[in-house]
Amino acid sequence: MEDWTKEPDPARAKAQLTEFITYGMPDDWANYGEVRQKFAKRYGLEFQHQDTDMSSLEEITKFDAEKNNPKALMADIGMLYGPLAEKRGVVPNYLPPKASVLPAGFKAANGGWIATFVGVPAFVVNTDVVKNVPQTWADLAKPEYQGKVGAIDPVKSGTAATSFLSWVYASGGDETNLAPGVELAKKILPQFATTEGNAQTLEKGEVPIQIKYDYNCNAAAAKVKEKGVNAEVIIPGVSIYAPSALMINKYQTERMDAAKLFMDYVLSDEGQEVFAKFGARPIRYVVGDLKLPDSAKANWLPDAKYAQVKQVKDWSKVDSETIGNTWKEQVVGG
Repeated sequence: MEDWTKEPDPARAKAQLTEFITYGMPDDWANYGEVRQKFAKRYGLEFQHQDTDMSSLEEITKFDAEKNNPKALMADIGMLYGPLAEKRGVVPNYLPPKASVLPAGFKAANGGWIATFVGVPAFVVNTDVVKNVPQTWADLAKPEYQGKVGAIDPVKSGTAATSFLSWVYASGGDETNLAPGVELAKKILPQFATTEGNAQTLEKGEVPIQIKYDYNCNAAAAKVKEKGVNAEVIIPGVSIYAPSALMINKYQTERMDAAKLFMDYVLSDEGQEVFAKFGARPIRYVVGDLKLPDSAKANWLPDAKYAQVKQVKDWSKVDSETIGNTWKEQVVGG
């Protein structure tokens, strides 16, 4: 394995980063657009950004498939896919100095990915279409919501996988016992809409209930409200705090200083505060290593809504492949 453990050289990074290609990191994902702007300003960089939307599993697969002609510099993944990225060998052995404050399970064992911010699986509801707003995960199984719930696929998506894990916790299970969540998932599965859940179908009411992280629910609700559509964000009683992660592409050997410098930046005080402004809880704040001004929390929902949200006891026991196989074999195929 090539040694990428040295800290990045900003001068080399500046020369490397004229084109910034990412997977699953659009500007409106947890405020990554502003993160990149402030990163560029801090280091005097100029680059064109291009993103392709992908699920966590697709990103890992793409890194590997393109290893002889790598395109993306990095990608956002659900944190539980980090170990899979290491297992597949697509990330380098580098961790930012600030990663030292993150506990085991919130960063790669050998390097290449770090937890960045935390979201809570929740749902956003078009209340012009859905008058009786569901309040819990179990409510989604009610017959009145048939065909109205945006489909999720825990086999591919980190958001979906942690949403399923939320169903597990809400049903009395945990990361070592997924069975209770399977029973709830079997009841919710028939409720899924056949049309894709996105901003347009939320606005039109075609998929009026959509499962997303809380900060993305807030953004979706704000966007449709601008168009005169009423929407409400529901933290469904018991849910979980689910970290997202950033992974860098091992095969981008000619741009590794740029990749490492950006990874350093997202854990900086400034980078973390930009996530907070969007409504995501920065990971260093979650682990008690960062204080935030009240102004950075202006877009957060009231703490009272999170009274029943759980911390996963041991993320090292959360395996993306196990969750995916459980979904395929026991929920869809059960």
